[in-house]
Amino acid sequence: MIIKSSATLRNNYRKVADFCIESGQPVFLTNNGEGELVVMSIQAWQEERQRIQVEEALLRVEERERLGIAKYTPAKEAVARWREIVEKAKERQNNE
Repeated sequence: MIIKSSATLRNNYRKVADFCIESGQPVFLTNNGEGELVVMSIQAWQEERQRIQVEEALLRVEERERLGIAKYTPAKEAVARWREIVEKAKERQNNE
């Protein structure tokens, strides 16, 4: 974890920004010795948001399965089912 004072950001913005961009790591900023902000690259922020969204979606699926609202389907079965659907759609197009 990288911790810097807010003065470091003010005085060395480019250096802090380059570190965040190149390393993908955040920099934690303090003001008067107290944690105040986190600075990170846009790329790192977007990746973190995507990771959180995937985790939230998985939790929703698990909850629906636990409540009996949805049934878990292994990936191989889901892919096989989609292939069947695509093949049937192609057959219908060929028969028209």
